[in-house]
Amino acid sequence: MAENTDVVVIGGGYAGVMAANRLTQCGDVTVTLINPRPTFVHRVRLHQLVGGSDGAVVDYQEVLAEGVRLVVDSVTRIDAAGRSVTLAAGGAVGYDYLVYAVGSGSADPRVPGAAEFAYPIASLEEVQRLLPVLDAAPASAAVTVVGAGPTGIETAAELAEQGRSVNLVCGGVLGPYLHRRGRRSVAGRLAKLGVTVLDGPDTKVTAVTRDAVRLGGGRELPSQVTIWTAGFGVPDLAGRSGLSTDALGRLLTDETLTSVDDERIVAAGDSAAPSGLPLRMSCQAAMPLGARAADTVLSRLAGEQPATLNQSFGAQCISLGRGTGIFQFGNRSDVAVWFHIDGRLGAKMKEAVCKGIVKHLADEAHKPGGYSLHRMKGGAGRQEALEAMRAEAPVVVERAS
Repeated sequence: MAENTDVVVIGGGYAGVMAANRLTQCGDVTVTLINPRPTFVHRVRLHQLVGGSDGAVVDYQEVLAEGVRLVVDSVTRIDAAGRSVTLAAGGAVGYDYLVYAVGSGSADPRVPGAAEFAYPIASLEEVQRLLPVLDAAPASAAVTVVGAGPTGIETAAELAEQGRSVNLVCGGVLGPYLHRRGRRSVAGRLAKLGVTVLDGPDTKVTAVTRDAVRLGGGRELPSQVTIWTAGFGVPDLAGRSGLSTDALGRLLTDETLTSVDDERIVAAGDSAAPSGLPLRMSCQAAMPLGARAADTVLSRLAGEQPATLNQSFGAQCISLGRGTGIFQFGNRSDVAVWFHIDGRLGAKMKEAVCKGIVKHLADEAHKPGGYSLHRMKGGAGRQEALEAMRAEAPVVVERAS
């Protein structure tokens, strides 16, 4: 192995921190983590920050290995040919290998008025922008949460538990991932909290104004505060840097998470599109992908063939206020099954998951190489999906002009 191998990790979220920590197990590797914030955002708790029950921020000293150099800045461009990244504050950082873990954020809503009058909450800064607006709104003010995935459901529940009047606009089905039994459970809990759930084909938002939300069926809801949780997007850094991406902008890789353009670049987390078949955006995928990306780099440094993706999902957990939640089990193909655990036990299981995320990262920081969930047996469903996809059509690759 070459001495003083420099690995740069772009992005200090779940995938990036896991990858950076794991890379420190090799004494000849220098790891630099570039992140725009000086603290770690515990993203699955952002809805609690909205509700005032958690700060959703963890000091990097708690989750990042001492040997990792933290650079607080943003990367504006990747120079693959020159093996360097350009920083927003000026200057560049060179690398021998690059881990692309820029994560995801709010998607462009492309709905008239949404960008101007609605408040996305996919990032810490977006939540911080929302908080004073909520504080200034009276408790009786109508609050509309757009989007009924986990973030929308959790945010609606947190605010309703505070006594606020909340409409949850689904734009389709409540909790699309949930099994119908789990969906009934969630709907029942939201009803007890006083959340008005609007679902069905006529509930897609067509416009947002300063004080209302308009739906496809012609209905208009009064809304003093509109919170937007519908969909995720990814940064366009890869595309701007001339690297191949999928249609959404995720870096296109093979099953070892290696860029199809450059074997010195690997991707992890929400911004990765292995074989053009990206995994569900979640911390459940991000940390194993971060570990897999690090293992790919370490294998290449050792002159070995990297292992391929062996990802398996097991569940989706959603909190419904502070005392209730649901743990929805799924099969290995990431499809919800009939079995779920709800109520207080569901809430305890969700809280255990949230605490367990930080513990996994901290454990990997103190004992790099110890994390092993990405090696668990599974992935059969993914292989079937890959074979079916390849039989139907080729991967669509986006290249920057």
